[in-house]
Amino acid sequence: MSTANNPAATATTGPPHPVRRRLVLAICCLSVGVTGINLTIVNVALPSIGRDLHASVSALQWTVDAYSLVMACLLMLSGSMADRFGRKRIFQLGLSLFSLGSLLCGLAPGAGWLIAFCGLQGVGGSMLNPVAMSIIVSVFTDGRERARAIGVWGSVIGVTIAAGPVLGGLLVGGVGWRSVFWVNVPIGIAVLLLTRRFVPESKAARARAFDPAGQALIVVLFASIVAATIEGPHRGWTNPWILGLVVLAVLALLGILTVEPRRSEPLVDLRFFRSPPFSGANAIAVVMSACLGGFLFLNTLYLQDVRHLSPLHAGLMIIPMAAGQAVAATLSGRLLASRGPRLPLTLGGALLAVGAFLLVPLAASTGTVHLLAAYAVFGLGAGMTSPPVTNTAVSGMPSDQVGVAGALVASARQFGASIGVAVTGSIVAGTGTGFVDAGHTAWAVLGGCGLVALALGVVSTSGWAKAAAARNGLRLAGAPIPRPRDDRADLAEARTE
Repeated sequence: MSTANNPAATATTGPPHPVRRRLVLAICCLSVGVTGINLTIVNVALPSIGRDLHASVSALQWTVDAYSLVMACLLMLSGSMADRFGRKRIFQLGLSLFSLGSLLCGLAPGAGWLIAFCGLQGVGGSMLNPVAMSIIVSVFTDGRERARAIGVWGSVIGVTIAAGPVLGGLLVGGVGWRSVFWVNVPIGIAVLLLTRRFVPESKAARARAFDPAGQALIVVLFASIVAATIEGPHRGWTNPWILGLVVLAVLALLGILTVEPRRSEPLVDLRFFRSPPFSGANAIAVVMSACLGGFLFLNTLYLQDVRHLSPLHAGLMIIPMAAGQAVAATLSGRLLASRGPRLPLTLGGALLAVGAFLLVPLAASTGTVHLLAAYAVFGLGAGMTSPPVTNTAVSGMPSDQVGVAGALVASARQFGASIGVAVTGSIVAGTGTGFVDAGHTAWAVLGGCGLVALALGVVSTSGWAKAAAARNGLRLAGAPIPRPRDDRADLAEARTE
């Protein structure tokens, strides 16, 4: 991933031939579309999966989290493999694994098998999104064309999120829950064939070294945190297995803090976190994705199990959220270009909080107008927050480190989605007062996440944060750092940006 935003460091292999850039862009958009739609389409099917496979709430949590957790753990590794072995090759491998995982998910005889096959989907998915970005950057060499291409690629995510609930409702209601996985197979095969024919191979001129120790520690850290959160209410928080997972997470974190600074090319460069915008953006990515993941999980169970809506009706109810997200993402991009990241970040956090708090008093008889309004506000918040996160993270970074920084933010998003499902699911599963009563607390937690995102947006875009990011960027690039007497000038310059 280190060369994702550094075309000069990209080498194209094989004999020269004309590249149909728009077709390559369409192929990459199809890949992000099929992985993006998988995030929302499966949520609509959860109640049907639970009834058919006799799955508990924790099993449904794992069904969703197996996909996002595996992606969070492997995004950096997949990007590094693509730079080293060839982006087209790894992209095709990802498409094959994702399609195979989808096929097996639709054939799963039980909840355990389904969770395992969703994990296989996640392995393939980790090889698609970051690698597709690298392919686009290597094909579109003109700066303006590349910016437009990346904008088109990113907008597909909003479209698929909007289409996922409706398509999922149609498939579950008409064919059954297994069809939400099978629909990925023909699309994946088509994209695989198109990639083989039209996408050029490329590699990084100098790929980052593998970091097996860092990769293992990341897997242990993320997996143990999510596992303890999901299984804690069922097993008991003082259960030896849960306490062991907590200890394992602490040891993994200490290992990362000890091992990674000693490596010349670490998987996670801890020096990045000396930049307040980078640290703040990663934290915002976690809480924002936790809000969205928790919202989709709770809302699907509420609409179908509490209000007894059909899968299609439930999918249609979520359209205001998806539409608000798409509209706000477009507006946020314009605000980001004209006003900088502070306004969209803080406004997005506030809207997330308001939308979630509007759902705190939710009952089985809550009016439809109230629901739709809350969904729309929440969607506006999610759409407003998402675009400036990556921009904030990479501010002040050297150009050859931008790709790595962006990949870390992508991992934070996937981890946040896993945590959101784990925490909200544990709240409603860990009380005996019923789903609706327990949901009050879960929605309040999501509202609190919105407030945290708002506060982090203010801090990470302040003049102090920008000046600190500029100094850290100089450190990463090996450039001389201004003496303390120049700090006020740096701060003044940051404030005028």
